[in-house]
Amino acid sequence: MTNASLQPVEIIGGGLAGLSLGLAMRRANVPVTIIEAGAYPRHRVCGEFITGLASSTIERLGLTPFLADALHHREVAWFRHDQPLRRQTLPHPALAISRHTLDERLASAFVSAGGNLKTQTRADLTDTRAGRVFAAGRRPDRPEWIGLKCHALDLPLNAELELHLGDHAYIGLCAVGDGRVNVSGLFRQREGLAVSRETALGAYLRAAGLAALADRLAGITVDPESFSAVAGLGFSKPSAQTNRLIIGDAYAMIPPFTGHGMAMAFQSAEQALDPLLVWSRGEASWDTTVRTVQHRLRALFRARLASAAMLHPFLLKPAAQRWLATASRLGVLPVGPLYRATH
Repeated sequence: MTNASLQPVEIIGGGLAGLSLGLAMRRANVPVTIIEAGAYPRHRVCGEFITGLASSTIERLGLTPFLADALHHREVAWFRHDQPLRRQTLPHPALAISRHTLDERLASAFVSAGGNLKTQTRADLTDTRAGRVFAAGRRPDRPEWIGLKCHALDLPLNAELELHLGDHAYIGLCAVGDGRVNVSGLFRQREGLAVSRETALGAYLRAAGLAALADRLAGITVDPESFSAVAGLGFSKPSAQTNRLIIGDAYAMIPPFTGHGMAMAFQSAEQALDPLLVWSRGEASWDTTVRTVQHRLRALFRARLASAAMLHPFLLKPAAQRWLATASRLGVLPVGPLYRATH
Protein backbone atom coordinates (compact mmCIF):
# COMPACT_ATOMS: atom_id res chain seq x y z
CA MET A 1 0.00 0.00 0.00
CA THR A 2 1.13 3.58 -0.63
CA ASN A 3 1.09 6.32 1.97
CA ALA A 4 -1.86 7.92 0.24
CA SER A 5 -4.01 4.79 0.71
CA LEU A 6 -3.25 4.43 4.43
CA GLN A 7 -5.32 6.29 6.99
CA PRO A 8 -3.14 8.65 9.08
CA VAL A 9 -2.62 8.30 12.83
CA GLU A 10 -2.18 11.16 15.28
CA ILE A 11 -0.52 10.44 18.64
CA ILE A 12 -0.98 12.84 21.54
CA GLY A 13 2.15 12.61 23.71
CA GLY A 14 5.76 12.00 22.75
CA GLY A 15 6.96 9.84 25.63
CA LEU A 16 8.21 6.27 25.30
CA ALA A 17 4.84 4.83 24.30
CA GLY A 18 3.99 7.52 21.76
CA LEU A 19 7.44 7.69 20.17
CA SER A 20 7.97 3.93 19.90
CA LEU A 21 4.48 3.40 18.47
CA GLY A 22 4.89 6.28 16.01
CA LEU A 23 8.28 5.02 14.85
CA ALA A 24 7.01 1.46 14.36
CA MET A 25 4.06 2.73 12.33
CA ARG A 26 6.30 4.89 10.17
CA ARG A 27 8.32 1.78 9.34
CA ALA A 28 5.04 0.41 7.94
CA ASN A 29 4.64 3.65 5.89
CA VAL A 30 1.64 4.90 7.91
CA PRO A 31 1.46 8.72 8.00
CA VAL A 32 1.97 9.63 11.67
CA THR A 33 1.91 12.93 13.54
CA ILE A 34 3.02 13.14 17.19
CA ILE A 35 1.93 16.17 19.20
CA GLU A 36 4.14 16.78 22.25
CA ALA A 37 3.70 19.59 24.77
CA GLY A 38 7.41 19.64 25.67
CA ALA A 39 10.66 19.56 23.74
CA TYR A 40 13.70 17.30 23.37
CA PRO A 41 16.07 16.54 24.97
CA ARG A 42 14.60 16.75 28.47
CA HIS A 43 15.03 15.20 31.88
CA ARG A 44 11.99 13.48 33.38
CA VAL A 45 11.18 11.99 36.78
CA CYS A 46 11.82 8.35 35.99
CA GLY A 47 13.65 5.41 37.53
CA GLU A 48 15.50 4.89 34.22
CA PHE A 49 15.63 1.20 35.14
CA ILE A 50 13.79 -1.20 32.80
CA THR A 51 12.77 -4.64 34.09
CA GLY A 52 10.57 -7.21 32.40
CA LEU A 53 11.01 -6.00 28.81
CA ALA A 54 10.99 -9.06 26.56
CA SER A 55 13.35 -9.35 23.61
CA SER A 56 10.28 -9.94 21.42
CA THR A 57 8.96 -6.47 22.30
CA ILE A 58 12.34 -4.90 21.62
CA GLU A 59 12.43 -6.61 18.23
CA ARG A 60 8.81 -5.83 17.28
CA LEU A 61 9.24 -2.13 18.01
CA GLY A 62 12.75 -1.98 16.55
CA LEU A 63 14.29 -0.72 19.80
CA THR A 64 17.61 -2.57 19.61
CA PRO A 65 19.75 0.34 18.34
CA PHE A 66 18.32 2.71 20.95
CA LEU A 67 19.01 0.37 23.88
CA ALA A 68 22.30 -1.07 22.64
CA ASP A 69 24.45 0.85 25.14
CA ALA A 70 22.08 0.54 28.10
CA LEU A 71 23.80 -0.80 31.21
CA HIS A 72 22.80 -4.27 32.40
CA HIS A 73 22.06 -4.54 36.13
CA ARG A 74 21.01 -7.54 38.23
CA GLU A 75 22.15 -6.77 41.79
CA VAL A 76 19.66 -4.96 44.05
CA ALA A 77 20.36 -3.79 47.60
CA TRP A 78 17.47 -2.70 49.85
CA PHE A 79 17.87 -0.32 52.80
CA ARG A 80 15.45 0.94 55.44
CA HIS A 81 16.27 4.21 57.18
CA ASP A 82 19.84 3.89 55.90
CA GLN A 83 20.26 0.37 57.36
CA PRO A 84 20.83 -2.67 55.09
CA LEU A 85 17.65 -4.72 54.67
CA ARG A 86 18.37 -7.40 52.03
CA ARG A 87 20.07 -8.11 48.73
CA GLN A 88 18.57 -9.84 45.74
CA THR A 89 19.58 -10.85 42.24
CA LEU A 90 17.07 -10.19 39.48
CA PRO A 91 16.16 -13.22 37.35
CA HIS A 92 17.02 -11.29 34.20
CA PRO A 93 19.26 -8.23 33.68
CA ALA A 94 17.51 -4.88 33.84
CA LEU A 95 18.39 -2.14 31.35
CA ALA A 96 19.47 1.24 32.71
CA ILE A 97 19.52 4.26 30.41
CA SER A 98 18.89 7.99 30.76
CA ARG A 99 15.49 9.21 29.56
CA HIS A 100 17.28 12.37 28.39
CA THR A 101 19.20 10.16 25.96
CA LEU A 102 16.48 7.65 25.09
CA ASP A 103 13.71 10.17 24.35
CA GLU A 104 16.00 12.20 22.11
CA ARG A 105 17.09 9.11 20.19
CA LEU A 106 13.53 7.97 19.57
CA ALA A 107 12.36 11.46 18.60
CA SER A 108 15.21 11.90 16.13
CA ALA A 109 14.60 8.47 14.60
CA PHE A 110 10.88 9.21 14.24
CA VAL A 111 11.59 12.41 12.33
CA SER A 112 14.24 10.69 10.20
CA ALA A 113 11.66 8.02 9.32
CA GLY A 114 9.36 10.72 7.93
CA GLY A 115 7.19 11.27 10.99
CA ASN A 116 5.70 14.67 11.72
CA LEU A 117 6.76 15.71 15.23
CA LYS A 118 5.13 18.84 16.65
CA THR A 119 6.86 19.86 19.86
CA GLN A 120 5.83 22.55 22.38
CA THR A 121 2.29 22.12 21.09
CA ARG A 122 -0.87 21.56 23.13
CA ALA A 123 -3.53 19.29 21.68
CA ASP A 124 -7.28 19.52 22.19
CA LEU A 125 -7.81 16.53 24.49
CA THR A 126 -11.58 16.62 23.98
CA ASP A 127 -11.18 15.70 20.31
CA THR A 128 -11.66 11.92 20.06
CA ARG A 129 -11.90 11.53 16.30
CA ALA A 130 -10.84 8.26 14.63
CA GLY A 131 -7.10 7.79 14.30
CA ARG A 132 -6.23 9.65 17.50
CA VAL A 133 -4.09 7.81 20.07
CA PHE A 134 -3.75 9.28 23.56
CA ALA A 135 -0.32 8.71 25.08
CA ALA A 136 -0.10 12.04 26.86
CA GLY A 137 1.45 10.88 30.09
CA ARG A 138 0.11 10.14 33.54
CA ARG A 139 -3.40 10.93 34.72
CA PRO A 140 -3.29 13.43 37.64
CA ASP A 141 -4.26 11.80 40.92
CA ARG A 142 -3.43 11.64 44.64
CA PRO A 143 -1.96 15.13 45.08
CA GLU A 144 -0.15 14.17 48.30
CA TRP A 145 2.60 12.36 46.38
CA ILE A 146 5.55 13.97 44.62
CA GLY A 147 8.29 12.47 42.46
CA LEU A 148 11.81 13.97 42.54
CA LYS A 149 14.86 13.14 40.43
CA CYS A 150 18.40 14.23 39.60
CA HIS A 151 21.58 12.87 38.02
CA ALA A 152 24.53 12.62 40.41
CA LEU A 153 27.97 12.47 38.81
CA ASP A 154 30.44 9.73 39.80
CA LEU A 155 28.50 8.69 42.89
CA PRO A 156 29.81 5.39 44.36
CA LEU A 157 27.04 2.81 44.81
CA ASN A 158 26.60 -0.11 47.18
CA ALA A 159 24.94 -2.21 44.46
CA GLU A 160 23.93 -1.86 40.83
CA LEU A 161 20.54 -0.70 42.09
CA GLU A 162 19.97 0.73 45.56
CA LEU A 163 16.44 1.03 46.94
CA HIS A 164 16.02 3.06 50.14
CA LEU A 165 12.81 2.99 52.22
CA GLY A 166 11.99 6.01 54.36
CA ASP A 167 9.03 7.47 56.23
CA HIS A 168 6.34 7.62 53.51
CA ALA A 169 9.04 7.59 50.85
CA TYR A 170 11.31 5.40 48.79
CA ILE A 171 14.12 6.25 46.41
CA GLY A 172 16.17 4.33 43.86
CA LEU A 173 19.74 4.88 42.67
CA CYS A 174 21.29 3.28 39.60
CA ALA A 175 24.08 4.05 37.14
CA VAL A 176 22.79 5.03 33.69
CA GLY A 177 26.09 5.57 31.85
CA ASP A 178 28.53 8.43 31.26
CA GLY A 179 29.39 8.52 34.98
CA ARG A 180 25.79 9.41 35.87
CA VAL A 181 23.70 7.90 38.64
CA ASN A 182 19.96 8.43 38.40
CA VAL A 183 18.49 9.33 41.80
CA SER A 184 14.71 9.17 41.69
CA GLY A 185 12.17 8.87 44.49
CA LEU A 186 8.54 9.01 45.53
CA PHE A 187 7.66 11.10 48.61
CA ARG A 188 4.57 12.18 50.48
CA GLN A 189 4.37 15.96 50.19
CA ARG A 190 5.07 17.74 53.47
CA GLU A 191 3.53 21.01 54.56
CA GLY A 192 5.90 23.77 55.58
CA LEU A 193 8.98 22.28 53.93
CA ALA A 194 10.70 25.26 52.29
CA VAL A 195 12.50 24.00 49.20
CA SER A 196 13.81 25.13 45.84
CA ARG A 197 14.29 23.12 42.67
CA GLU A 198 17.85 22.28 43.73
CA THR A 199 17.20 21.62 47.43
CA ALA A 200 13.93 19.68 47.27
CA LEU A 201 15.45 16.21 47.00
CA GLY A 202 17.84 16.64 49.94
CA ALA A 203 15.14 18.21 52.11
CA TYR A 204 12.66 15.42 51.40
CA LEU A 205 15.27 12.75 52.07
CA ARG A 206 16.01 14.22 55.51
CA ALA A 207 12.31 14.60 56.28
CA ALA A 208 11.84 10.92 55.41
CA GLY A 209 14.59 9.82 57.83
CA LEU A 210 17.21 9.22 55.12
CA ALA A 211 19.84 11.65 56.37
CA ALA A 212 22.80 9.41 55.52
CA LEU A 213 21.69 9.21 51.89
CA ALA A 214 21.14 12.97 51.83
CA ASP A 215 24.69 13.46 53.16
CA ARG A 216 26.08 11.18 50.43
CA LEU A 217 24.40 13.27 47.75
CA ALA A 218 25.41 16.56 49.38
CA GLY A 219 29.06 15.78 48.74
CA ILE A 220 28.58 14.86 45.07
CA THR A 221 28.34 17.03 41.95
CA VAL A 222 24.84 17.00 40.47
CA ASP A 223 23.89 17.99 36.93
CA PRO A 224 21.84 21.14 37.65
CA GLU A 225 19.75 20.62 34.52
CA SER A 226 18.65 17.21 35.74
CA PHE A 227 16.64 18.34 38.79
CA SER A 228 13.05 17.35 38.05
CA ALA A 229 9.78 17.11 39.95
CA VAL A 230 6.27 15.89 39.27
CA ALA A 231 3.29 16.06 41.61
CA GLY A 232 -0.13 14.42 41.72
CA LEU A 233 1.06 10.86 41.09
CA GLY A 234 -1.47 8.04 41.01
CA PHE A 235 -0.93 4.35 40.40
CA SER A 236 -2.53 1.07 39.37
CA LYS A 237 -5.98 1.99 38.04
CA PRO A 238 -6.35 1.52 34.27
CA SER A 239 -8.29 4.13 32.36
CA ALA A 240 -12.00 3.37 32.25
CA GLN A 241 -12.64 5.50 29.16
CA THR A 242 -14.12 3.53 26.28
CA ASN A 243 -14.33 6.24 23.59
CA ARG A 244 -10.63 6.72 23.00
CA LEU A 245 -7.50 4.66 22.39
CA ILE A 246 -5.16 5.18 25.36
CA ILE A 247 -1.68 3.74 25.89
CA GLY A 248 1.34 4.27 28.13
CA ASP A 249 1.13 6.16 31.41
CA ALA A 250 -2.14 7.67 30.22
CA TYR A 251 -3.63 4.17 30.45
CA ALA A 252 -2.12 3.17 33.80
CA MET A 253 0.99 3.67 35.93
CA ILE A 254 2.50 0.87 37.93
CA PRO A 255 4.17 1.91 41.22
CA PRO A 256 7.79 2.83 40.46
CA PHE A 257 9.36 0.39 42.94
CA THR A 258 8.80 -2.34 40.32
CA GLY A 259 11.16 -0.74 37.78
CA HIS A 260 8.54 -1.82 35.25
CA GLY A 261 6.98 1.45 34.13
CA MET A 262 9.21 2.00 31.08
CA ALA A 263 8.69 -1.61 29.99
CA MET A 264 4.91 -1.21 30.26
CA ALA A 265 5.05 1.92 28.09
CA PHE A 266 6.77 -0.06 25.34
CA GLN A 267 4.49 -3.05 25.83
CA SER A 268 1.39 -0.90 25.48
CA ALA A 269 2.76 0.47 22.20
CA GLU A 270 3.34 -3.09 21.00
CA GLN A 271 -0.22 -4.10 21.89
CA ALA A 272 -1.64 -1.14 19.95
CA LEU A 273 0.59 -1.52 16.87
CA ASP A 274 -1.07 -4.35 14.92
CA PRO A 275 -4.69 -3.21 15.53
CA LEU A 276 -3.73 0.29 14.36
CA LEU A 277 -2.06 -1.08 11.23
CA VAL A 278 -5.22 -3.02 10.44
CA TRP A 279 -7.32 0.13 10.93
CA SER A 280 -4.96 2.23 8.83
CA ARG A 281 -5.41 -0.20 5.94
CA GLY A 282 -9.19 0.22 6.23
CA GLU A 283 -9.74 -3.35 7.40
CA ALA A 284 -11.41 -2.55 10.75
CA SER A 285 -13.60 0.19 12.20
CA TRP A 286 -12.21 2.62 14.73
CA ASP A 287 -14.59 1.39 17.44
CA THR A 288 -13.38 -2.17 16.88
CA THR A 289 -9.76 -1.00 17.02
CA VAL A 290 -10.28 0.81 20.33
CA ARG A 291 -12.02 -2.22 21.86
CA THR A 292 -9.29 -4.56 20.65
CA VAL A 293 -6.49 -2.48 22.16
CA GLN A 294 -8.39 -2.03 25.43
CA HIS A 295 -8.92 -5.77 25.70
CA ARG A 296 -5.24 -6.46 25.01
CA LEU A 297 -4.05 -3.97 27.62
CA ARG A 298 -6.45 -5.25 30.29
CA ALA A 299 -5.43 -8.85 29.69
CA LEU A 300 -1.71 -8.02 29.80
CA PHE A 301 -1.58 -5.57 32.71
CA ARG A 302 -4.50 -6.27 35.07
CA ALA A 303 -2.82 -8.85 37.33
CA ARG A 304 0.52 -7.06 37.65
CA LEU A 305 -1.14 -3.70 38.40
CA ALA A 306 -3.28 -5.27 41.11
CA SER A 307 -0.28 -7.07 42.64
CA ALA A 308 1.86 -3.93 42.65
CA ALA A 309 -0.95 -1.89 44.20
CA MET A 310 -1.27 -4.42 47.01
CA LEU A 311 2.48 -4.35 47.74
CA HIS A 312 2.97 -0.60 47.43
CA PRO A 313 1.86 0.36 51.00
CA PHE A 314 4.47 -1.99 52.48
CA LEU A 315 7.20 0.18 50.97
CA LEU A 316 5.76 3.51 52.10
CA LYS A 317 4.23 3.13 55.56
CA PRO A 318 6.60 2.81 58.55
CA ALA A 319 4.60 0.05 60.27
CA ALA A 320 4.40 -1.98 57.06
CA GLN A 321 8.12 -1.43 56.45
CA ARG A 322 8.88 -2.91 59.87
CA TRP A 323 6.86 -6.00 58.97
CA LEU A 324 8.72 -6.21 55.67
CA ALA A 325 12.07 -5.95 57.44
CA THR A 326 11.11 -8.71 59.89
CA ALA A 327 9.92 -11.02 57.10
CA SER A 328 13.14 -10.40 55.20
CA ARG A 329 15.30 -11.06 58.27
CA LEU A 330 13.47 -14.34 58.96
CA GLY A 331 13.87 -15.42 55.34
CA VAL A 332 10.12 -15.79 54.74
CA LEU A 333 9.72 -12.99 52.20
CA PRO A 334 8.73 -14.63 48.86
CA VAL A 335 10.91 -12.37 46.70
CA GLY A 336 10.73 -14.49 43.55
CA PRO A 337 6.94 -14.86 43.44
CA LEU A 338 6.47 -11.16 44.26
CA TYR A 339 8.75 -10.18 41.39
CA ARG A 340 6.87 -12.42 38.96
CA ALA A 341 3.50 -11.09 40.12
CA THR A 342 4.46 -7.48 39.40
CA HIS A 343 6.17 -8.16 36.06
